Amino acid sequence: MKYFDYLEEAFIALLMATATFIVFAAVLHRYLSGFAIPGLQDWLLGINLSWAQELCIYLFVWMAKFGAAYGVRTGIHVGVDVLVNRLDEKNRRIFVLIALGAGMLFTGIVGTLGASFVWHIAHTDQTSADLEVPIWIVYLAVPLGSYLMCFRFAQVAWRFICGGELPHHDHGHVEGLEEEGVPA
Repeated sequence: MKYFDYLEEAFIALLMATATFIVFAAVLHRYLSGFAIPGLQDWLLGINLSWAQELCIYLFVWMAKFGAAYGVRTGIHVGVDVLVNRLDEKNRRIFVLIALGAGMLFTGIVGTLGASFVWHIAHTDQTSADLEVPIWIVYLAVPLGSYLMCFRFAQVAWRFICGGELPHHDHGHVEGLEEEGVPA
């Protein structure tokens, strides 16, 4: 399972790096195209980067879907548990499992509806405006990300049932930094 976790993290990092590089290149291109340098300006204006914004939007959609699944796994996904944490242990356990079950149900439904939509749109000739890729590839983020998130909810629920622990993210901890005065 650690290998799968690593692939998930690497995929999200690749999406972020790609989007960052494309945005940087497009902004640099736009900025340098404004300089009236003979030869350079003509060459830059001949480069068409109109597709960059569309690709970045799609990359961010994929990042959001897979990042949400990562958030469930690591405990950084948004959750409102103030009232649940004030309950006694028995009732807290019940409500946590209900919440995880609701998360599984919701993401499973969204994944199934998304898969149905992708299936139907895959049988059309619809393409994206600038990239001209089949639009079903763009929408594939919805079922894949939702099913991964559903799996992560199930994974967290199983660990909670077996060990009583939920993933927790310490907002004050910075990975890689040791506390002062404590030898490494």
